[in-house]
Amino acid sequence: MNIYVGNLSPVTSLAELRGCFEIFGEVAEVSISAYKIHGVPKGFGQVEMPSTEHAQAAIAALQGKELAGNLLKVQEE
Repeated sequence: MNIYVGNLSPVTSLAELRGCFEIFGEVAEVSISAYKIHGVPKGFGQVEMPSTEHAQAAIAALQGKELAGNLLKVQEE
């Protein structure tokens, strides 16, 4: 299942984002979108989890939780 993660802090790393979701199960892929010219993060990313059950648990638990000073917006993509 693909998961949208919004309101990411510019200092959030791929490892930090992956770590938040790995608590709930296997994470296949993590990405944080950035502007091509400057490389500055856009403030959102995607997480792919193979298990729908684990993904839904992660969404429910992480929606509105703080990461690097920002409250996450997490939803099925």
